[in-house]
Amino acid sequence: MKSFPELVMPAGTLEKLQFACAYGADAVYAGIPKFSLRARTNSFTEADLAEGIRYAHERGVKVFVTLNIFARNSRIEPSIEALRAIQPLQPDAVILSDPGLVMLVRREFPDLELHLSTQANTMNWAAAQFWKEQGIKRVILPRELSLPEIAEIHARVPEIDLEAFVHGAMCVSYSGRCLLSSYLTHRDANLGACANSCRWQYRLHERPAEFALEEVERPGELFPIEEDEHGTYILNSKDLCAVEYLRPLWEAGVTGFKIEGRTKSVYYLAHIGRAYRRALDALRENQPLDPGVFDDIRATASRELMPGFLIKLPEAARQNYERGFSEYSTYQFGGVVLEAMPERHLLKIEVKNRLIVGDQIEFMTPQENISQELRAMFALNGEPLTEAHGGGTRVLLAVEHAIPPFSLVRLPMRKSHETA
Repeated sequence: MKSFPELVMPAGTLEKLQFACAYGADAVYAGIPKFSLRARTNSFTEADLAEGIRYAHERGVKVFVTLNIFARNSRIEPSIEALRAIQPLQPDAVILSDPGLVMLVRREFPDLELHLSTQANTMNWAAAQFWKEQGIKRVILPRELSLPEIAEIHARVPEIDLEAFVHGAMCVSYSGRCLLSSYLTHRDANLGACANSCRWQYRLHERPAEFALEEVERPGELFPIEEDEHGTYILNSKDLCAVEYLRPLWEAGVTGFKIEGRTKSVYYLAHIGRAYRRALDALRENQPLDPGVFDDIRATASRELMPGFLIKLPEAARQNYERGFSEYSTYQFGGVVLEAMPERHLLKIEVKNRLIVGDQIEFMTPQENISQELRAMFALNGEPLTEAHGGGTRVLLAVEHAIPPFSLVRLPMRKSHETA
């Protein structure tokens, strides 16, 4: 049996990195702006990344830096220059996709640990062996592999670490190697600018001997759908949830359990991180999975859930035919705790959705949930408030218990979904 798996959580911003550390990450992955596949929403500056690596390392959390674009000629030297600036910050590994960049990074940074992105689509043991011989320490497996396929890769190439996604969005293409966004919006998913075109609303048109799709905002622009003997996942897959398959994944040789979501909110990060941390801790102690982890998972919006390709499912069970998110988010994101003032029994809150005096609210901490009635609320100047609206408003809440940093405010769902 390989070493016990680590929980690898997304860190799209410095704040999200801090939340990931608070809610159970053993490692986080963060992108270099312009050179990772979340470039459009990645707000890390070099200074943020330096602070994030320092912050994580002080808490025993690893930082993996993503540089996983497929580079055109014009991106080669800027990618290496970016890594020259990042390398002194001592990230624990760099995640790459492009074989040319792998070659160049090995030459210039021979002591840097290299991980291979899921974008490289390492579908078999021979490819894993090839990448091991190129100096790759860990392969992040594509989501399209089954448990037996993962086990065979580990059995044949046991020297290479394997990391697998266990939660988050599934893509219409092989692990994100998609041209749909580029085709419709001229935003290249393989350069980090995906427009998530697969999530848009489409209409199906039947034409002689074929079908075509029309995006509702582009009437009259039809493009054909093709299907082979394996079916099609056009367009909107259900979301991945493998919390019940952590032991089989570990037994198959996976030592990195990865959560998708660098573009998602701290609300999502806290709930999903806490759920998988609890599941991993139970696995370590050889205890059964606590069904309570699903309370955290279902507190976030999703497109329904499935175990992906790990096991064989009926085709109809793979796709989400409903528009948008499922109706299964059980809580609403009320706000983020910014500061505790225990001597005054107050918390400073950044409000995300409307709070009203008299609401029954719940503080979600990394360890527990604490419920109370919202008895009093104040503006920062001390003026009493009866309600506060979302969008970043900062207010003071009266509290009855000590609430630690990195806690969230949540309340029962009463209006539109939190779309983390």
